[in-house]
Amino acid sequence: MIRHIEFSNLRNFRDVGGYATADGRAVQWQRLYRADSLGWLAGDDLTTFRALRVRTVIDLRHPFEIEKSGRVPDTEGQSYHNLPVEGRRWSTTAYSEELGVARYLADRYLEVTEDGVENLRTALETIAKADNAPVVIHCAAGKDRTGVLTALILSLAGVGEDDIVADYALTGLATDAFITDWRRRHPDAPMWPGFGMAPAETMRFFLADLAGRHGSVETYVTQVLRVSPAAIDELRANLLTEESSEG
Repeated sequence: MIRHIEFSNLRNFRDVGGYATADGRAVQWQRLYRADSLGWLAGDDLTTFRALRVRTVIDLRHPFEIEKSGRVPDTEGQSYHNLPVEGRRWSTTAYSEELGVARYLADRYLEVTEDGVENLRTALETIAKADNAPVVIHCAAGKDRTGVLTALILSLAGVGEDDIVADYALTGLATDAFITDWRRRHPDAPMWPGFGMAPAETMRFFLADLAGRHGSVETYVTQVLRVSPAAIDELRANLLTEESSEG
């Protein structure tokens, strides 16, 4: 199966399927996708997108980002959910070379788990329902907010930490394209050193810190997000197959 879906205008559209779980199952292909902004969909890219038969789009961006950069076109007919999960706006003044990109990003991801509780819960409950699949979750780059939600999903599904980290780090393949696009659109704007980067250490830091605070990802999801065990079982039933598959 193909993990990276090629588009002309999107840089980071991926199938989240194929990862093995601890109980010998695997995440099904063509059930859940992660992406950068679907506001870039146009022309031949719409043909590619239609072929995926997506039923549900979960857009994690702020409304002002959608107003500025667009959303999945209304013509495509998906069920559309705008569920912003970022509360505190990121300030790169908190970044330093001594701190490092990975630690800076992981700290921001922890803020998402604090500030985005209601919408993270809604997103997980939406993804759990089989009738909503296939689902695309996305933000602007498909890296940070999308990375947090994808990590929660894969962890709940029983995927091991190494694969969750590796899935996150695949965004690094798009970093050069993100930088090129940014400089073309904002030729005079400053760019912080970690722009577009997705170092694997970021996700390891984040998962360790979340477990340190709450005991486990599942405990965070059930006690903080208040997602029911029944909904988690439903998510696993929807996303997992009984047979392992290779990514």
